[in-house]
Amino acid sequence: MRTAKKISIGWHSAAQIAAVVVFCLPSTTSSLLAQVSSYGDKDAGQRSDKPPSILNGVGIAQNLNGQLPLSLEFTDDAGKQVQLASYFGKRPAILALVYYQCPMLCSEELNGLTSALQMVSFVPGKDFDVIVVSIDPSEGTELAAAKKRSYLKRYGHPETANGWHFMTGTQANIDALTKAVGFGYVKIPGPDGKLTQFAHASSIQIVTPEGKMAQYYMGVEYSPKDLRLGLVEASANHIGSPVDNILTYCYHYDPQTNKHSLIVARVVQLGGVVTVFSLGGFMLAMFRRDAQQNPKPETDKKVNG
Repeated sequence: MRTAKKISIGWHSAAQIAAVVVFCLPSTTSSLLAQVSSYGDKDAGQRSDKPPSILNGVGIAQNLNGQLPLSLEFTDDAGKQVQLASYFGKRPAILALVYYQCPMLCSEELNGLTSALQMVSFVPGKDFDVIVVSIDPSEGTELAAAKKRSYLKRYGHPETANGWHFMTGTQANIDALTKAVGFGYVKIPGPDGKLTQFAHASSIQIVTPEGKMAQYYMGVEYSPKDLRLGLVEASANHIGSPVDNILTYCYHYDPQTNKHSLIVARVVQLGGVVTVFSLGGFMLAMFRRDAQQNPKPETDKKVNG
C-alpha cells in the first residue's frame, strides 16, 4: 500500500507565492477607491459618500461628433500663435487637456499615452498629430517647450517632433476649447494663495481630420490596439461610441482643513498598507504550517560500535 506523501511548502515556495500575492493585490485598488474617495479626513469629522461641492463641475461629458472651435488661437511650444485649424484637414489628432505643473495625474496621463504610442505603428506628424493644451493660462512657452522635449525623448523618435504640439493659451480660448470637449475642471487656490491647482478628471480624445470628437479614452493607461483602431476610424471621419465614464480624479479637496491630496496617491498608499499586512499574514501562516509539517529533527545520537 502506497502512503501519500505530505507536501511541505518551504521558504522558496512561500516566497514565490508571496510574490504572486504582491502582484495581484494592486488590482484591488479600484475597490479601495470607493473607500478613499469617501471625501473626508478623520480630522474633518463625519465622512460623506458624496464628493464635496467644489467637485460639482469636474467631469468628462463625451461630446461625440461635437465640433472643435478650430478658429481658436493658441501659442505653440515655439512661441508662435497658431490656429487649431492648422493641425486639421489632413489627418486625425489625439487631444490631451492637462496643465504642465500638475504634480501627478497629468504626467501619468501623458506617460500612458506615450507608452501606448510606442506600440502603435502610426507616425506622429505623418499619420496623426498629438495636441496637448494647458488649461492653466498662467503657463507659458518655456513650460510647453520643456514638456515637449521630455515626451519626445520618452517616445524615442526625435524625427517626429513636428507631430507633437504643446500649447498654451488665454483663459477665454481655454474655456471655449474645454467646453467643446466636455472637459469640466475647477480651479483650487493653493494653500499659500499663490500656486493655483486644478481639480480635473483624466482622459484623452481622438479627433477627426474635420475637427470632430470621435472617441474618448478615460484614465491614465490606454490600449495601443484601441488607440490604433480609434485613429483608423477617425481618419475616415467615423464617430465612435460612448465609453464607460469611469473617472480618475486628480485632487481631493477638504474644505474644512483646506488641504489638497492626490486621490491616486491615497489609493496607492492604502493599497500598500493592505499589501504589507496581507503579505505578512500569508508568510506567517506559511512558516507556521511549514514548521508543523517539518518539526526540527532531534540531534543524532552517537551509536557505540
